[in-house]
Amino acid sequence: MSPVSVTPLPADWRDFYALTKPRVMSLVVFTGLCGLLAAPGHIHPVLGFTAILCIALGAGGAAALNQWWEADIDAGMKRTAKRPLPQGKMRREDARDFGVVLSAVSVGVMGLAIHWLAAGILALSIFYYSVIYTVWLKPRTPQNIVIGGGAGAFPPLIGWVAVTGDVTLMPVLLFAIIFTWTPPHFWALALFVKTDYAKVGIPMMPVVAGEVSTRRQILIYAVLLVPIAVAPWLIGETGAIYGIAALALNAVFVALSVPVAFRREGPDDTMRPEKRLFAYSVFYLFALFAALVADRLILSH
Repeated sequence: MSPVSVTPLPADWRDFYALTKPRVMSLVVFTGLCGLLAAPGHIHPVLGFTAILCIALGAGGAAALNQWWEADIDAGMKRTAKRPLPQGKMRREDARDFGVVLSAVSVGVMGLAIHWLAAGILALSIFYYSVIYTVWLKPRTPQNIVIGGGAGAFPPLIGWVAVTGDVTLMPVLLFAIIFTWTPPHFWALALFVKTDYAKVGIPMMPVVAGEVSTRRQILIYAVLLVPIAVAPWLIGETGAIYGIAALALNAVFVALSVPVAFRREGPDDTMRPEKRLFAYSVFYLFALFAALVADRLILSH
């Protein structure tokens, strides 16, 4: 891992903020909040806010460590070349230290303010993303997203456990939903940025297994997601509001995955179906977890 060959400029708060991957963090915070709000029981609003803040800090710390480790890779990819480290806006060591501090503070505060089970799962999620996924899986296997998807699946589990203090089937299902959603979501993106990954030697599925296999697997995972997403309703943990929303959202997900699965890229292809699926997949997760909270709040009144 050689240092980025740029003379660092003085960093300001915006550069450190960019290290936390704010757009990704918004989804992390939202699903964590939904897990907390949907959980049975009560948590004081101040403690609830503290738990979500810790999830956000932990996600930001893991993202900073990811960018510290991958600074040279990011510099070689058009999609990531404008991040603070490739642009030479800060020292690499500062990004590393920032990530370590955010991660340590998030786990420590979660343990002291909430409880150590939630803190332990938060620590596991940070380690999973910054070490298991970033250092080990991503550069070595095209299954990096499949296995590494667990990193982004922890927030609703942590939010739920912050309220209840234990791990039951329902938060495990919330974990499983995001875990299964991640491959079709990310591979849709990887299809239209595959040349970036190929250029820097990252074995993403479209680069290693090829487009045809990747497209087929997107549809397979979209279909597998249906029973997992509907399961909270089937086992009686949610009502019809969530169940109907889950069926409708997954029907659209599968419908958008079909043209991606069966088309072949042509010359000057705009990759419109892939981009449409990727954009919808983000909306899907927001909408599904919003339906979970709405179902819980309406049924509890």
